Formats: sequence, C-alpha cells, structure tokens
Amino acid sequence: MTIFDENLILETINMIKLHNFDIRTVTLAISLRDCLSEDINIVCDKIKYKLDRYAKNLVKYANDIENDYSIPIVNKRIAVTPISLVGEACKNKDYVKIAKTLDECAKNLGIDFIGGFSALVEKGFTCGDEALINSIPEALAATERLCSSVNVGSSKAGINMDAVLKMADIIKKSAELTADRDGLGAAKLVVFCNSVGDNPFMAGAFCGYGEPECALNIGVSGPGVVRAAIEDLDKNADLGVLASKIKQTAYKITGTGELIGRKMAQKLNIPFGIVDLSLAPTPAIGDSVAQIFQAMGLEHAGAHGTTAALAMLNDAVKKGGIMASSYVGGLSGAFIPVSEDAGMIEAASKGYLTFDKLEAMTCVCSVGLDMIAIPGDTPTTTIAGMIADEAAIGMINKKTTAVRIIPAPNKTVGDKVIFGGLLGEAPVMAINKLSSKNFVTRGGKIPAPIHSLNN
Repeated sequence: MTIFDENLILETINMIKLHNFDIRTVTLAISLRDCLSEDINIVCDKIKYKLDRYAKNLVKYANDIENDYSIPIVNKRIAVTPISLVGEACKNKDYVKIAKTLDECAKNLGIDFIGGFSALVEKGFTCGDEALINSIPEALAATERLCSSVNVGSSKAGINMDAVLKMADIIKKSAELTADRDGLGAAKLVVFCNSVGDNPFMAGAFCGYGEPECALNIGVSGPGVVRAAIEDLDKNADLGVLASKIKQTAYKITGTGELIGRKMAQKLNIPFGIVDLSLAPTPAIGDSVAQIFQAMGLEHAGAHGTTAALAMLNDAVKKGGIMASSYVGGLSGAFIPVSEDAGMIEAASKGYLTFDKLEAMTCVCSVGLDMIAIPGDTPTTTIAGMIADEAAIGMINKKTTAVRIIPAPNKTVGDKVIFGGLLGEAPVMAINKLSSKNFVTRGGKIPAPIHSLNN
C-alpha cells in the first residue's frame, strides 16, 4: 500500500495556490534544417507542414497535463532553427515573409510565442545573416507572437563590434516601428553573448544546430516559493542555512518540472530535452526575485548587498536543481527583468535600482540587462556601448549574457511603458549621458580572452 505524506501534499498545494508556482513554459524545439529551398514559397510551405506535424497537439496535451496534475502551464512555445540559416538558400531572401509564416503558424496552433528569428554572427555575417538582421524591425512590427535574437559574441570568438553597432540600430528601429505600442518590438528582441541552443525562454529561444529533430524543453518558475521558504526560517538563521533552504526548494521545483516535461514528451512521442532552472518572475504580487532579496534581509532590491544576495541565490538554485535532474540546460539561474518583476518595477520606480547596479548584478545571474526601458532619444552608439559592456561580461566570465533594452519612443525618464501580460510595465530609467561613439564606431572585433585557448 502506498504511504502518502500529508505534509508533502499540503506543501505542494501551497506552492501552487499561495506562492505562484507554475511551469512557466513548455517549449517545443523543432529543427527546420530540412525546409531549405531556393524558392521562398516552398520554404514557407515546408515550415507550415513541419510545425503542424510536430506541434498540432502541443497546446491540447499541455492543457490535459495541467488538468491531470493541477499545475499551471503558463506558456506554450516553439523554438526553431535560426531562420537566417533556413532562408539563406532562397533566391529572394524575403525574411519578413518567413516571419509572417511563423507568426501565422503560431496563431493557428494556439502558441503564445515562437522564437528563432535569429542569427549567430559572433565571427561575422553571411549574406543570409545580414538580410535577416535588416528585416528584424519590420518583421517584429508585422507580427504578434514572433521573437528574435542575435548572438554577437562568445568566449571562444570574442565580440563582433560591427554586429554590436548594427544591433543597436536595429533595436532603435524596432522600437520606433512599434511606437504605438510603447516600443514593443524591442521587447521581443534580445542580443546575446554565448547564446545557448536549448533555452526555453523568450525572446531568446531557438533550436540550436546540435539539437535533435525535435525535443521538449521546460522552464519552471518559483520565486514566490523560494521567498516563502526563506520567510519560514528563523529570522536569525545564518546564510549557510538560508542557502540550504533555497537548494531544498529548488530541488522540489526542478523535480516537478522534469515530471511534467517527461509526461509531455511522452504524449508528443518526442525526446525530453532539458529543464531550465531559472527563477522566472512575473508582475504578479508575490512572484518576484526582488522580494526574495527582502526576505533575505535587504531593505529592497538595489541596496548594498544585492549583488551578493543574487550570487548566493543563483548558486543555490543551480546546486539544488542539478541534484533533481540529470538533464539541466538552457540558462539556469535567476532572471532579473525589470518590467516582468513586481519588486524590480517598484525598486526602479523609487530610484533604489539604477542602470549601473543592474549591470553589476548581471555578473552573477542568468542573462543580463533585461526588459529595461530607457529614453527614446538615447543615441544608437550609447545602446551599442551597453551591448558591448554586457557582452564583455559574458565573454570574460564564460557565461550567457544578453541585452533586451527598450528605447521608449517619445518618452523620457519618469515616464512608463506598458506592455501587459508577462511583459509587464517599466519606468523609463536614467542612463549615463557620456558618449561611447568614438569607441563603438571603430568596428572590427574585440579579441577573445586568453582563456579561450583551452584545447
């Protein structure tokens, strides 16, 4: 006879009902490498067939499992092969047409977001890369569910500063073309250093070159659960005890995520990929990474000690999660997006959290400068400097870093951008006014660090 642990059952119920625990995303990674053709119409037809073949039951099965286990699955997503590769053989490189095809497929399948309108240019551009990058602003303005990413650097290759400057211009144009939506296009575009091909989170998800034909990757979320676990501890508990509690909580969250992922993969008859351990916040009250810092003892996010608290949180989440699953991947850590975290929004609005403090925090967390609104008149060269700084952090520290900046059209410091849903809202933050122009316009590449020569 099975012995049920009543306390464990109640704890799981509380995680879901009281502390916003959920499966943030089930992301189906689908290779489109067999969709190449010289004819753009054939490419689009092949994409439609391939996505329908693998993803037609994704939403249905996710809803079934959500009902079976009473665990919310917030987003159903698709990530595809970087589209710069898929469209490169076309005589007519109409990447906007491919973008609209992907968006139409996502809509018909009931998918929340589709990622992979991407290019990897850390060492230079191909003709397909250039064509795709130039099409990004129009593609994002003309679609609803499409997300885009470009990798401009790596610890092995260095930083392609020509790509950095180009992407700064693309970010500005993407925001301007969606000015009626507070620059939403830029919120669906991320610039990476050391991007990964099994990331289930948007806007940066794509199906990497070394990935299988199809796989299911899971992103879990549990900032509210971690915060509640810390608050349950004795107020005088030392930091070692605190770290152990975070590890224990991450273990439970990860195990639940893998269970759901394996059930989904089994239903879809495809391989299970990875669990991403990232703590992904939302604008909902109680589902905030920033509020974890307060539970740890800081007055608010942005106080001196915030970077140290984030480093400990990130490390403990990884240590706990890795014990629960042998298939950990993606980004894995703690996200600190401003617009998507209620506590971060409050801290930024009150001036507790500055742009420079956010940059410092990215040295020890997942990803980087994420969902930060800046004045719409910010020079392109200043944005390029932001990208270069963040890419340098990633390159030197052999970690994934990224920039998702929204130069809010016609807005300045103190104004607000509002996107709604998981993208939330954010105050327009003050930035350094000093010029980066003469540095970022030199072009060329920042060479890879000495530790890249480790073969």
